[in-house]
Amino acid sequence: MNNFSFYKDGKAFYCLFFLGFFLTFSSLYAKNSFRHISKIFQQYKIQGTITDGINPLPGVTIAIKNKLNTSIVSDYSGQYALLASPYDTLVVSFIGFKTVLVPINNRKTVDIQLQFDTTTLQEVKVNAGYYSVKESERTGSIAKITSKDIEKQPVSNVLATMQGRMAGVNIVQTTGVPGGGFDIQIRGQNSLRLSGNNPLYIIDGVPYSSDPIGTGINSAVLPTQPNPLNSINPDQIESIEVLKDADATAIYGSRGANGVVLVTTKKGKSGKTKFSAKLSTGTGTVTRFMDLMNTQQYLEMRREAFANDGISPPDYAYDVNGTWDQSRYTDWQKELLGGTALITDIQTSLSGGSEQTQFLLSGNFNKQTTVFPGDFHYKKANLHLNVNHESENKKFRTSISVGYTMQNNNQPRMDLMREAVNMSPNAPALYNPDGTLNWENNTFNNPLRNLEGKYKADTNDLIANAMLSYKLTDKLELKSSFGYTALGNSETTANPSTRYNPAFGLGPEFSTLIVSGADRSSWIIEPQLNWYKTIGQGKIDILVGGTFQSQQSNQLVQYASGFPSNSLIYNLASASNIFTMVSDETQYKYQAFFGRVNYNWQEKYIINLTGRRDGSSRFGPADQFATFGAVGAAWLFSKENIFKNSTVLSFGKLRTSYGLTGNDQIGDYQYMDTYASTGINYGGTIGLQPTRLFNPNFGWETNRKFEVALETGFFNDRIFITAAWYSNKSSNQLTGIPLPGITGFPTLQANLDATVQNRGTELTLRTVNIQRKDFNWSTNFNLTIAKNKLLEFPNLESSTYANQYVIGESLNIQKVYHFTDVDKQTGFYTFEDDNGDGQLTATEDKKTIKDFSPEYYGGLQNTLKYKRWQLDFLFQFVKQINYNQSIYFGVPGSGSNQPVAALERWQKAGDSKPYPIYTDGTNSAAVDAYYKYFESDGAISDASYIRLKNISISYELPLKDLQCRVFFEGQNVLTFTKYKGADPEFKSSGYLPPLRVLSAGIQFSF
Repeated sequence: MNNFSFYKDGKAFYCLFFLGFFLTFSSLYAKNSFRHISKIFQQYKIQGTITDGINPLPGVTIAIKNKLNTSIVSDYSGQYALLASPYDTLVVSFIGFKTVLVPINNRKTVDIQLQFDTTTLQEVKVNAGYYSVKESERTGSIAKITSKDIEKQPVSNVLATMQGRMAGVNIVQTTGVPGGGFDIQIRGQNSLRLSGNNPLYIIDGVPYSSDPIGTGINSAVLPTQPNPLNSINPDQIESIEVLKDADATAIYGSRGANGVVLVTTKKGKSGKTKFSAKLSTGTGTVTRFMDLMNTQQYLEMRREAFANDGISPPDYAYDVNGTWDQSRYTDWQKELLGGTALITDIQTSLSGGSEQTQFLLSGNFNKQTTVFPGDFHYKKANLHLNVNHESENKKFRTSISVGYTMQNNNQPRMDLMREAVNMSPNAPALYNPDGTLNWENNTFNNPLRNLEGKYKADTNDLIANAMLSYKLTDKLELKSSFGYTALGNSETTANPSTRYNPAFGLGPEFSTLIVSGADRSSWIIEPQLNWYKTIGQGKIDILVGGTFQSQQSNQLVQYASGFPSNSLIYNLASASNIFTMVSDETQYKYQAFFGRVNYNWQEKYIINLTGRRDGSSRFGPADQFATFGAVGAAWLFSKENIFKNSTVLSFGKLRTSYGLTGNDQIGDYQYMDTYASTGINYGGTIGLQPTRLFNPNFGWETNRKFEVALETGFFNDRIFITAAWYSNKSSNQLTGIPLPGITGFPTLQANLDATVQNRGTELTLRTVNIQRKDFNWSTNFNLTIAKNKLLEFPNLESSTYANQYVIGESLNIQKVYHFTDVDKQTGFYTFEDDNGDGQLTATEDKKTIKDFSPEYYGGLQNTLKYKRWQLDFLFQFVKQINYNQSIYFGVPGSGSNQPVAALERWQKAGDSKPYPIYTDGTNSAAVDAYYKYFESDGAISDASYIRLKNISISYELPLKDLQCRVFFEGQNVLTFTKYKGADPEFKSSGYLPPLRVLSAGIQFSF
């Protein structure tokens, strides 16, 4: 017992000893540990600057590892500040750069340099309209440019920023006059109606009508009516996405047949409040002039023409009979079109906010004069406001954007292009010594008479949208967008009596004025519900929603004449006669329900289903609703085990899509019985007359789209290639079916059972050629090879379209005579007599088909950065044909100038020359042959070109507290072509071609 008792007591002793020692040591250690732990959890302000080694990087996300709700973003100057403990680790991530972990290690200033990582480009989110998707996981065809591409171009129209930069998107400028527009086709012409090929424009989720403003009666100086897209300021755009295939466009149903252009404006970002400004000034000039005859050559032509006609120069031949100075020479192209347009552009913005609420307020002012003589200008001012807010629990979000644009366009009534190339080089001076217009004793039709008439247009445009969303659960989100647009346009075209030679004695009673006003407003509400969930190895994303839209338009066009004074020409009440040319009001209502189901299994196999049920007020009761849909699929084969460890292939995806989209671009009330005022007073009453027949079956134009594409990246995506092949078939064409004259109606608006096919191949190549600390060089290339074809057209040969279309050929064709040569015996142009009857007629002998659609087009863009210098340039190229310079001129030998090439003319029997015999017009056979030449393939030439479309050179000034960049930019800088006309891109003869714009400026922020 004693031994046992001692053992127990000894054990207890040792236990107590070690316990006391432990407690003593622990108390000392705990005291030091507490100090250490308190130091660990103590928060300090950590700040620094994030760069790429040369330039600061704004918008970089900085978070603290393993701590929630701590992320911030760097400001415009790349600076950041946040609270962290000395032993925390920062997680720094930015699209296009490698994510890095940076230990703080007791530092209060932590500057970070990020390294480029091209593989992360596949993680970029792409806007697909109602949803966004990773670039690597999209199943549809979407082309994108960002503000980095847009802000380096001295242009004022959003479509100009896209030229040459997107595969499958063909854009052509229609005039060089400020305020003019652009023609755009996405994957070709689908509709027989030229007005039915416009894409759908969505600005921050709000559909924006691209229909021309008004009737076009007023805009004589512009080939088309004022373009509403001028209201969008390019410098306020964050990105532009173009949806092309069925998978991307079917969710827009009846409005997605011609593609969708998504415009996302810039948004506010958290960080300290900053002010930014961009100031630039530039000049615009005609890219080139045609090589025309000088006075000596011109008079030689004229004298020879009269000699060939066997007559002496008559009294009206003032240029050659001695009335005008025979030694005088004026280059009328330089005189009338050779001015310098001055361009001023001012951009400012104020932005900032907290992690929860951000704002952006920006403004723009742009002014452009013209190359025409006189004081003409185009002004545009824009204000844009964006406010974003997110609740603390991150469940509720809202984003509100409002943009307001004012435009004022003051131009001459008529474009001077055609007169500039046709005037005799020895024509008299434009002004008398006293400054009045010179009419040279009634022998000179002074071209500046056109400047007496004025075209004025004022446009005010409001675009507003709000997006509200709330996360009901972690997997379920309720969202709704609200949009409103309001556009007002007023135009006047004044034609004062001062346009006429005073010798005619025409007073202000002969002055006329055309006044038009147009207003268009619309609202749209789109509720949406989005549910997403991970199921096993897959993820499912389901979106359902609805669209409710209403648009109202009205316009009034009046013609007034007989004013007591030209100073009262803009006062309608002063006119003796006022006629209403157009007075109408239309309403368009649209509603739809749409849905999307996306399933992603193992992030390798993706299927995307979209559908939409549409209803439109533009169609008859029997076809007012229709269903559209598409299926898209993608296989990311680079994630298969066989490729996982590949050092060559870094990304590989095979995708395909098929679906049905629609087109309702037909105008309002086309299916209804409609009546219009006769404008004739009968018995004191103005009557009505029927204008259109009722067609209850007038329905949707449909477009079936199929695409297959391969996307591959090599060597860490430093080489990235996309190849796509598509086939679109548009049927149920919305058009007018001719009716017999006995019905009293020329056409019946109906669906024609014709089918149009567009097929093509699109290739894009992106390479990172050099990637060093001080030097980076990347290249982007795109190529589109497309073919348009009319597949079906019932009874085409017996229809009124027989001379316009051919089965198996493009819609953009011309049926022309085949030019053979200049007859060696007569000197007349000759043509192939197709049926051999000895006569040339349009129906029998216009058998040669010329396709004016481009064979292929594309662009090559390069970006080079060396330290603080950056160079960007884009070459645009197009393979095509066009009408050559001959369409600008009259018969060689008549009283208008000619190209110098016309000196190579026939003079005697046996001559083999490209130009015919000279005549003033007396030789009717020569004149008739010459005008047939306009309708032949002789007047059509290769108009292919390569153009240095855009160049930008910039330098970042090494300033400490101010980010400052100076730059030089150019647009339409150089053109390489064999084409002899005014401009190879240009499709509208007689209008001012696109200008070469050179601009320089400064951009800074603080």
